[in-house]
Amino acid sequence: MSYYHQPVLLKEVLEGLQVQANRNYIDGTLGGGGHAEAILEQSGPKGFLLALDRDESAIKASSQRLNRFRQRINLIRDSYKNIDKYAHQGNNLQYHGALLDLGLSSYQISSEDNRGFSFQKQAELDMRFGLDSDLTAGEILNNWPQEELVRIFKEYGEEPRAKLIASNIVRQRQTESFKFTSQLVNVIQESFKNYHGKIHPATRVFQALRIAVNSELETLTEALPKLLEALSPGGRLAIISYHSLEDRLVKNFFQERSQNCICPKELPICKCNHKAELKIITKKPIIPTEEEVSDNTRSRSAKLRLAEKL
Repeated sequence: MSYYHQPVLLKEVLEGLQVQANRNYIDGTLGGGGHAEAILEQSGPKGFLLALDRDESAIKASSQRLNRFRQRINLIRDSYKNIDKYAHQGNNLQYHGALLDLGLSSYQISSEDNRGFSFQKQAELDMRFGLDSDLTAGEILNNWPQEELVRIFKEYGEEPRAKLIASNIVRQRQTESFKFTSQLVNVIQESFKNYHGKIHPATRVFQALRIAVNSELETLTEALPKLLEALSPGGRLAIISYHSLEDRLVKNFFQERSQNCICPKELPICKCNHKAELKIITKKPIIPTEEEVSDNTRSRSAKLRLAEKL
């Protein structure tokens, strides 16, 4: 299926990670396996890839795609925030690069089991990356207090009409529980009468719910130092983000870990003894070309940041 063959910013990722023959890499967000396949091809004949994904269906699909590399890859169904459990488990491998492609994969959007990620498809309001967790989008919509709905729509979706949408959701659920994507889309559209913007009015709310369900920002915050720790000196860290909240977290982490001193500016003498752990490779994020956006609309908001471990 075509969505397996559209890894975002592929050329830029391979160049940024400096993928070379017989070196070892980490892919913390396997998805459809597009980046993983390219890394394995370029790191052959003996390069090894450690790949993780919370979604069991993604692991199964990617294992078929990557079957010819089965001797050089370890596929693990788990969150990338637990990379420290696996990076050096039973081996002394040196990892020369690590990749995170955050957010939704084309596989999750396009597969029949889409779990309500897309507002363009009728599906149950699930939105879990891994079915081993309990919290769903339906649970949030039907049970969370109105003020909490406002908070996540504002904080995670940067939605200017958060209060109105949350109010309409609470009113609607008093007569009918939210179960399907179409119900939520209808309520959102009622909050955007005469709307003529380029972005569908449901986009931000669906994003906010997905982030809340999967604790995406907390996961990223926990994982970044672990990924850096897993790399050998000179190893590259490549992070593709799709919204400003993720990008800001990555940018701030890179900036903090690239400084020799993180003391408050008013202190005349450094007392923190902090030493830089990485060098920032991309002063500004790399974005896709117009050609790539035209070919793969999912890449439209992608931003790639790169850093090198010292």
